[in-house]
Amino acid sequence: MNEVSLIPQVSLFRLYVLRAMYLFIVVGISVYVWPGLFDPNQHWEVILGQTNCMLAAFSLACALGLRYPLQMLPVLLWEVTWKTLWLLRVPLPQWLSGHVEEALVPSIVANCLVVLVYLAIPWGYVFRHYVKARGDRWR
Repeated sequence: MNEVSLIPQVSLFRLYVLRAMYLFIVVGISVYVWPGLFDPNQHWEVILGQTNCMLAAFSLACALGLRYPLQMLPVLLWEVTWKTLWLLRVPLPQWLSGHVEEALVPSIVANCLVVLVYLAIPWGYVFRHYVKARGDRWR
């Protein structure tokens, strides 16, 4: 066993913070999305149906994060990436122009919760394992 593996890379507290974030996502999606998936009378337009199915799959991946919080970090990185891009591309230009569509406000509020995900992610670990570390071989 080498010396590096003896040093904890992420504190136990941080692992519990990550697990709490995964649980928050799983519970939130379970309350708002999963009931509609099992309702035979629920009819969605194409984009809403695709979005809800994608969110349901995302919640299953986050459920794995309860057991494997570090291995499932790419799921949270995807979450912060798409929400940040959406906030920068859709509501921010409207806000800067002085008018935000009223219909966007609930989505803006929901997507601003991404701040919690930013706080939960162990960024030092992400840097060491996804930026600084060698990638897998190509052949």
